[in-house]
Amino acid sequence: MKIKFILFISSVKEKNRQVTMMKAFDSTVRPVEGDIIEDPGFHPEYHNGYEVVKVTMNYSSDECWVSLSPLAIEKEDIEIAIYIDHLQANGWQVISKEELHNT
Repeated sequence: MKIKFILFISSVKEKNRQVTMMKAFDSTVRPVEGDIIEDPGFHPEYHNGYEVVKVTMNYSSDECWVSLSPLAIEKEDIEIAIYIDHLQANGWQVISKEELHNT
């Protein structure tokens, strides 16, 4: 099954900048609400794991959409752009709201 993680990030320092990111895996393990997801893309100065807050199954397309707890960056020891670059270097992709709704 294709597992697609969705992560919402926002910054209060950069005029409430908001970014939606996605990373997909093929897996036989399905996350459930309350699970903590770890990933090498999660920068330790921001976060080291995110809680699963919603799981949506689509059996006809063999996909599982997993929403992770939103990250509102209030204390930014590094810039949000650096965190986004770190996520992208580890397989996360920035997606638009349109892409999110069309997938």
